Formats: sequence, C-alpha cells, structure tokens
Amino acid sequence: MTGRIPRISNVQLDADVQTIRALKGIPDYKPHNPEFSAEAAEAAVDRMEATATAVLLAENALAAARTESLLARANVHGVAIGVKDEVTVIYGSDSDQVAAVGLKKKSDRNRPKRNLPKQGE
Repeated sequence: MTGRIPRISNVQLDADVQTIRALKGIPDYKPHNPEFSAEAAEAAVDRMEATATAVLLAENALAAARTESLLARANVHGVAIGVKDEVTVIYGSDSDQVAAVGLKKKSDRNRPKRNLPKQGE
C-alpha cells in the first residue's frame, strides 16, 4: 500500500473481523483471488492482533521507562540538595566552596532593611 494509510473505525474493524470469522461457516468458499482465501483472511486477523499486542507492550515499556526516568531525575535532585547541604556543613556558609556549588555565601547576602515610617505621618 502506498500513499496515505486509511483510518478504520473500531466499529468497522469489528464488523470486518466478524465477516472473516464467518468464513469458517462456509466450507465451500473458494475465492478466485488467493489473497482473499479463508486462510489469508485469518492470517490477516492474527497479524493485526499480534501487532496490537506489540503496540500495547511497547506502550507499557515506554510508560515504565518514563517512570524510571522521572525517578532517576528525582534522585539526582535529591543528591544535589544533599551535596549542597554537606558542603555547607563541612566548609561553612561563608566559604568559597559554597559558592562553587551554586549557593550564595553568607557574606554576599543583603541584610534586611527596616522600613522606617515616613516623616510627617
């Protein structure tokens, strides 16, 4: 088949499968075209079911891989937070090592300023 792949609705597909299954009840069915024999039709249904199973397994594997990836990302984040905490504990909050891991040194932080009331109020 070349070009565009047609989309078959589930209702139409169910009717098609029923048509092929009904061939078992016609013992003297002998088509002129061997592509439309009962065996070829049954093989087409079997192939469709096998590919549907393969798609389902692939989707399940993708979902599992995504979950594993999210867990790995969360683990890296947790380790990074732990590393920052350890560097702060080991070297102190005002060390160059703290700045090296992406934190602000204590001396680089702005001191809070009081909001003084305006004159004349």
